[in-house]
Amino acid sequence: MGLDLVIFIAAILFGIFLYWRESNGNGAYRFVNKIVNSKELQMKPDSKKGFIYKQTFIPRLIFVVALFLVVAVAVQFLTPFQIFGSYNGVSAFASVIVGTLVGTYIANFVIKSTKIIEEKSDSLEDKFDDAVEKGKDFIEDLRTKDSDVSSSAVENKIEPEVEAPKPNEKSARERLKDKGLM
Repeated sequence: MGLDLVIFIAAILFGIFLYWRESNGNGAYRFVNKIVNSKELQMKPDSKKGFIYKQTFIPRLIFVVALFLVVAVAVQFLTPFQIFGSYNGVSAFASVIVGTLVGTYIANFVIKSTKIIEEKSDSLEDKFDDAVEKGKDFIEDLRTKDSDVSSSAVENKIEPEVEAPKPNEKSARERLKDKGLM
């Protein structure tokens, strides 16, 4: 189980690498496209599609399985390792395929999120600058209003009203003593 986990993680990294390389250039896919398709059916010059990059799940799965099947058959017949001779070999083969597919989707997520963040960073910066300007205006308005209120209070000499205690009234302690509660 430990070796399968190591193979799976390495396959994820390989899938990320494959997707990243193909996102930078699709020369191999263009070459195969020129060989296989007629002039009318060939891909457009501005198309970025590749074996894995910008493909749906099924073609991506077919390309990954075909790649590893060719590698596995070559290893099976050219080396003393028997990949398809035991359960462990088949399990490793499946782990490599699934890990590579997971890696391609992780890379797809990272590349798309990076592009979105780059596109939105300018608008976020503008929004932040607008918020700072609005905050400065709000603070300035508060300062001018406070100075207006304080100057009008000085002019009108408004003093807070404080109730003076009535001289004939008993205190709360004396009232409680009268009721017998104290």
